[in-house]
Amino acid sequence: MGNQSYPFKMVLTSTINTYNNVIAYKQKEVMSSKRVTWLSLTWVLVFSCLSVELEAQLQVGFYRTSCGLAEFIVKDEVRKGFIRDRGVAPGLVRMHFHDCFVRGCDGSVLFDSTPSNTAEKDSPANNPSLRGFEVIDSAKARLEAVCKGVVSCADIVAFAARDSVEITGGLGYDVPAGRRDGRISLASEASTNLPPPTFTVNQLTQFFSNKGLTQDEMVTLSGAHTIGRSHCSSFSNRLYNFNGTSGQDPTLDPQYAASLKTQCPQGSTNPNLVVPMNPSSPSITDEGYYVDVLRNRGLFTSDQTLLTDTTTATQVRQNAGNPFLWKNKFASAMVKMGQLGVLIGEAGEIRANCRVINS
Repeated sequence: MGNQSYPFKMVLTSTINTYNNVIAYKQKEVMSSKRVTWLSLTWVLVFSCLSVELEAQLQVGFYRTSCGLAEFIVKDEVRKGFIRDRGVAPGLVRMHFHDCFVRGCDGSVLFDSTPSNTAEKDSPANNPSLRGFEVIDSAKARLEAVCKGVVSCADIVAFAARDSVEITGGLGYDVPAGRRDGRISLASEASTNLPPPTFTVNQLTQFFSNKGLTQDEMVTLSGAHTIGRSHCSSFSNRLYNFNGTSGQDPTLDPQYAASLKTQCPQGSTNPNLVVPMNPSSPSITDEGYYVDVLRNRGLFTSDQTLLTDTTTATQVRQNAGNPFLWKNKFASAMVKMGQLGVLIGEAGEIRANCRVINS
């Protein structure tokens, strides 16, 4: 894990040695006792597992001694990217989500495709909608210049997502770090591990549960749609010929549907047509997403479906009515999501270039 884990190792080593001495003494007293032998083995296993578990934890301030400017550099690059293009912030939040849900938070979403492999970023779930790669590249280049081979691309993505939430009005939060970078990126895995915008509440609940996230955390993280934009192709099924009826989704607010149709004309083949995901406050991380869902202005089926279940509908109303509560829950859910399937210790690598595996 790095220097930060050294105090834990000292304590664990001392404790394990103490128990081993006790067990050795007991074994001398009753050498014939299988019970004592079993006790010794049990303690060794318990403390060995505890040691592994502690070493496996990500740590806040992981780069404090090895690269003290790491988080500042990432934040600075996010700020500069946001000044150039405000769409970078929601893009980086989404990038973190899409990274963590596929192979865990290992930076695999950053790989470029090669002639022999189509990477995650070129999956229909990510291309052309995923943005902000240039911010990660810039941060990585600066970090390699001052702390060569130290800061992982996966951690940069996690830091950048936090900074993007904060710069758009959300709460900042501590990001446990120490992730290592993966070496595999497959477009096919992105298609099967990212929830489509057509999912129902039951499908979403099961999908998030499979990733170790609760239904409440699913509703909380859905609030990320408070910022950013979507291509028309992601929701046009709700505007035209909905379920083969030649009409629009009846759960859509009629005025909102009319506005969407103006922005996304039927039959358009323009791949660049986009609309804000949260029409009431599209550039601010706030409770506006939930307010819009309550007004039947959720852009995706996966947004509006939150009102079809009693429990999730209650959570939507609570989040809409208590912005500070939601912001706190969102920060906690982001931290938890950011620890899905992480690589630590000697697993993976620290990429020199986030777009390619180390040679």
